Amino acid sequence: MSALDLAIAAGVALLAGVINSIAGGGSLILFPTLVALGLDTVAANVTNSIAQWPGYLGGVLGFRSEYAGQRGRLLRFGLVALLGGTAGSVLLLTTPSEAFDVVVPVLVLLASLLLAVQPLLTRRLRGAEDGGTGRDPWWLYAALFLATVYGGYFGGALGVILVGVLGVGLHRLKLANALKSALSAVTATVTLVVFGIWGPVDWMVVAVAAPASLLGGFVGARIARRIPVTPLRVFIVVFGVAVSVYLFTRI
Repeated sequence: MSALDLAIAAGVALLAGVINSIAGGGSLILFPTLVALGLDTVAANVTNSIAQWPGYLGGVLGFRSEYAGQRGRLLRFGLVALLGGTAGSVLLLTTPSEAFDVVVPVLVLLASLLLAVQPLLTRRLRGAEDGGTGRDPWWLYAALFLATVYGGYFGGALGVILVGVLGVGLHRLKLANALKSALSAVTATVTLVVFGIWGPVDWMVVAVAAPASLLGGFVGARIARRIPVTPLRVFIVVFGVAVSVYLFTRI
């Protein structure tokens, strides 16, 4: 990439970090940008995953107080995320790139629609909250495994999926949101290792985009309470649907 291309990638990564802190869905901005800059879809996906990894660690640090008394649950769910993220990452690297080209427009569209319904999902989960402290249902582990397989394979709107699954399974939305950050970080770390060793990563892009994503996360956290989330969410969803349509035309 040229210096201008790298500057564009860094600027969009900064914006993606801000968006992730405020509303989620930063991947729906950075991934298509990398494709537009000349990376093929698989290379853009793995580079995007690695570039946004630092932002997940910031999310975990932000929820430190919520993890009190959750060590056992974190270990159990973390193991599931480790297995699921590994399976998804390996699936991406061992299947033909043509298959990903066919699937990715559907995944982008799905991620966009999930982001669109996230406020409704959050309200429903908050209304059903009962502070339950019973044993975790067996199906929750299967659902988390499938969700993190998706996260390892593509990852767009993974946080929305995890909040939904954990909210339904635990009936504690605040805890679900905190655990979502931890499991997203585990999945992202798995993709960092797998893609970093075996994936077609553009390390020049990572070198400029990863710090920008981290900075964007900090900036987004500071301004999250000062700007309206709904217009930003609408923009991301419309942009994501447009990207999906564009990717469908490339098949």
